[in-house]
Amino acid sequence: MICPFCRHEDSKVVDSRTADDGSSIRRRRECLSCKRRFTTMETTSLSVIKRSGVTEPFSRDKVMSGVRKACQGRPVTNDQLALLAEKVEDDVRALGNAVVPAGEVGRAILTPLRALDEVAYLRFASVYSGFNSLEDFEAAIAELRAERDDA
Repeated sequence: MICPFCRHEDSKVVDSRTADDGSSIRRRRECLSCKRRFTTMETTSLSVIKRSGVTEPFSRDKVMSGVRKACQGRPVTNDQLALLAEKVEDDVRALGNAVVPAGEVGRAILTPLRALDEVAYLRFASVYSGFNSLEDFEAAIAELRAERDDA
């Protein structure tokens, strides 16, 4: 790790702690040259392979943006969207892969979105699943009704 003060390329770890949310590690380091201390945050990387083949870092903001469009006009708050995006990231990370296809992210969105708002779920699912007919919507609605009746 390069020292931010003197640019020396070597440091030692003085202390390591897990961040509050458990998704990163905070490391306190000391430069072996100037002896000054600095903090680094260490997180695992997660990348998404888009349908075009382009790979980009996972973004909670992109998840929220896509879901926000489906929730337009619905009683869903930004805090609820942020929690949904966090759950999606946790679910995708739980797959155990550093690189995941965009389709996996879309599938990870469906379940928490269904629990949050059924209309927004249908909107998102219609685009994600590529509904082509009225029958596709009817089948999705019938599935939602059957699940509600079973509960």
